[in-house]
Amino acid sequence: MNRPNDTITAIPGIRVGHAHLKDGLPSGCTVVLVPPEGVPAGVDIRGGAPGTYGTDSLAPVNLVDRVHGIFFSGGSAFGLSVGDGVRRFLAEQNIGFETGYARVPIVAGAIIFDLGVNKSGIYPDAQLGWEACRRATNDPCREGNVGAGLGATVGKLYGVAQGMKGGLGSFCISTDYGLLVGALVVVNAFGDIWDPWSGCFIAGCRKKPESLELVHADQVLRKVPRLRGFPQGQNTVVGVVATNAYLNKTQLTKVAQMAHDGLARTIIPAHTQYDGDTIFAISCGDMSDVETSVVGALAAEAVAHAVIRAVKKAKKLPGLPAAEDITR
Repeated sequence: MNRPNDTITAIPGIRVGHAHLKDGLPSGCTVVLVPPEGVPAGVDIRGGAPGTYGTDSLAPVNLVDRVHGIFFSGGSAFGLSVGDGVRRFLAEQNIGFETGYARVPIVAGAIIFDLGVNKSGIYPDAQLGWEACRRATNDPCREGNVGAGLGATVGKLYGVAQGMKGGLGSFCISTDYGLLVGALVVVNAFGDIWDPWSGCFIAGCRKKPESLELVHADQVLRKVPRLRGFPQGQNTVVGVVATNAYLNKTQLTKVAQMAHDGLARTIIPAHTQYDGDTIFAISCGDMSDVETSVVGALAAEAVAHAVIRAVKKAKKLPGLPAAEDITR
């Protein structure tokens, strides 16, 4: 019996696909595909160390008013080449922005830094992006150690050696009047993960590399004037929120801004200079008369749920325990 779909693919028209490096290397990519005609999209970048692809076209003042695919990838800047594979796949389907000479697929995306986990020198590339597209489905989204979340980590106040496993999570909210608002996030945060529903930290920085006890970053931040023990720009939370309400680029930019509240509720600290936190927002339906602020508020809630699911569903890797392993 299939489980009810409470992930982002519950929104009609959205498909999600994942692909991973060969030989068990801990990195991969995730793609979010939309209906062939494309969908309006916005983006908001809050972290101080972003790694993004195609975000300029999403500015409300620019010409192109929709996207055809969004991707997330490990591999740091090397993983940006995944976007070329997504574009190639869409072009093969004759999907894209009509220029009068050719249809050009509009693709956007963001990467996470997982080189501290995947030290092989092999990174997600265009072929892996193409493969993730080929695998895209509207089945309930896989979560945890999957796709771009495979090499994700959290709690790096003292570096990855004392951190824990992050992952990929998704959640969809359904209202009584038919509005759907979903989120998919890849959680590779510098900060610790706070579960607002249980009222406790569920993952984060550990006291020692061999310890399963958390130090609680919120307490440490009261004692130190500077953050040390890690290079800059090695963390980020990236994701997308989607709705079946019809919204334009300007409205979706506001939704993306509000969706970041979900990170602030679950990650301590969030939006640091060492994170590249980026959230896209897309409109995949024609439901009218829904206020932008309502969608944004629900998007923040969906993001918060997705963050917690990403971490709770993650499984340990060598030297990186998961939420299910720790002592609180």
